[in-house]
Amino acid sequence: MIVYNGTKALFRNDIFTNDIGQIISDAYFEATGRKTGRSEFDSWQNSLQFVDRALNDPEIPDDAGVSIEYHIPGSSKRIDFILTGKAHDQTDTAVLIELKQWQESSLTDKDGIVQTRFKHGLKETPHPSYQVWSYKCLLEDYNRTVQEEVIRLVPCAYLHNYNSDEVIRNDFYSEYLKEAPVFLKNDAVLLRDFLKQNIKHGDSEKLMERIDSGKLRPSKNLADSLSNMLQGNTEFTLVDDQKVVYETALKLAQESSEKDKNVLIVQGGPGTGKSVVAINLLVELTKRGQIAQYVSKNSAPREVYRAKLSGTMTKSRIDTLFSGSGSYHSIEKDSFDTLIVDEAHRLNQKSGLFGNLGENQVKELIEASKFSIFFVDENQKVTLKDIGDVDEITFWADKVGAKVTILELESQFRCNGSDGYLAWLDNILQIRETANYDLENIDYDFKVFDSPEDMYDAIVEKNSNNKSRALAGYCWQWKSKKDANASDIEIGLFKKQWNLNSMGQSWIMHPDSVKEIGCIHTSQGLELDYVGVIIGPDLIVRDGVVKTDISERAKGDKTVSGWKKRLAQDPANATKQFDQIIKNTYRTLMTRGQKGCYVYCTDYETNLYIKNLMRMK
Repeated sequence: MIVYNGTKALFRNDIFTNDIGQIISDAYFEATGRKTGRSEFDSWQNSLQFVDRALNDPEIPDDAGVSIEYHIPGSSKRIDFILTGKAHDQTDTAVLIELKQWQESSLTDKDGIVQTRFKHGLKETPHPSYQVWSYKCLLEDYNRTVQEEVIRLVPCAYLHNYNSDEVIRNDFYSEYLKEAPVFLKNDAVLLRDFLKQNIKHGDSEKLMERIDSGKLRPSKNLADSLSNMLQGNTEFTLVDDQKVVYETALKLAQESSEKDKNVLIVQGGPGTGKSVVAINLLVELTKRGQIAQYVSKNSAPREVYRAKLSGTMTKSRIDTLFSGSGSYHSIEKDSFDTLIVDEAHRLNQKSGLFGNLGENQVKELIEASKFSIFFVDENQKVTLKDIGDVDEITFWADKVGAKVTILELESQFRCNGSDGYLAWLDNILQIRETANYDLENIDYDFKVFDSPEDMYDAIVEKNSNNKSRALAGYCWQWKSKKDANASDIEIGLFKKQWNLNSMGQSWIMHPDSVKEIGCIHTSQGLELDYVGVIIGPDLIVRDGVVKTDISERAKGDKTVSGWKKRLAQDPANATKQFDQIIKNTYRTLMTRGQKGCYVYCTDYETNLYIKNLMRMK
């Protein structure tokens, strides 16, 4: 969808009226039915004036095409400004320009990421060159017109308020700067020359209209790269009921349409292979020409799969396949053939940093696709905002008019395939009463340690293949986020930091991360060989009764934000909800290990309680 579409001459005339912001705002409302905020209005009014100056050259033809705010189909992404026409050799060419009003930024140690100041403070964000280059890749990967016709896409960025410094053109970002050059405050002449080099003749053949009307399909290169990821990788092999779910999903995907929507709900506990099925479906559906995406609210699983794909595809192309759950409120209905929602129990009602966007993530995901698959484990809901359960999904599927199919994954591949361990864990945490009162005859390495040092040392010893980590309940403030030398988890002489911020959500894969302590937010949805778990003071045992205390959670834990107010308004229901969240958190942490789980409790009686219930020989 193109909000504003015209020629260079028309654009320059609209600029001359001093009302370009209002013109585009009106066009945006007409195209989307939504109004824009003041900041976006001001960005049009300000930034486009600078583009106009760069276009002020007779060698850039008046009939070159100008498109503003082009919405890339199947995504929430918009390209700020596109100049179209023909190059010197008559090749159809589109110059994609990312506009920024930034005045400064700072380096990070994350690929393609800088830090800059926005209205609500400093924030990490993609480097402008990376951002516009990724938009080019989106078009190349999914737009049939771009794939089949000879069309050059030329990305660049224009930071018209930004003085040259050691950051924005730093060698760290050289890979993306080569793909998409960045022009700064004093580079108007350079930008003009860049446009002249790429656009020599006008756009008589309406290039952007052809691109906009192009059908969506994944490119063969994209599908081949995905297939290469799975070849020879035994961890993605489907077995038992995973195969049943997989084939059922493929059949439903083929049968689904805008008029006949389908929703598949797949229930399964830890280690039943939900993510394995999800990734296999993403690969196969992409190979079959479907527009499919893997969706998860928690970014940790997405980052791990991105890392697994590294080396077979560029980062920008990987990003097009994986998405957070909060972007679908602004996507047109039925934009996707299939959305594959992993860890669906973590979905929220509202989206956005401040929880003020959209209506309901479950509804928006179902509406955005002809077929949606939700992988659910209701026992892994670990925050006050988690809403993704079977009843919620079924409710919105009925509202939207989608047919619901429910399947279950039962085969256990984590915890040495031991359903007995999971049942025993539920019993000792008093989540549900089971007949599994001890761990006798259960082939799973479970130990309770009397000190955090001994538990941690045992995990380090098991980490020969980089698949063992120590985790903890979120009961300690994240002091090291602001002070790199500060300790976070302090238990007597035992002092450790939370997972390194610089590693992001792929923390669990980094070789150095064994030195740190992970939490629920960087481990949920992932698996290890051995996991060490520190049970903090939010869960203790008194006289054989498991008691939870939400007040022992770290003050910075936003997942239980507002707990005091909830407790005051509805003590009974709030207490029940907090109890479930804390128990589910430790259940989730204690089921990350395929081969074993080592535990240390900060409370002596709790440590003794778990030891007594082991009854190991």
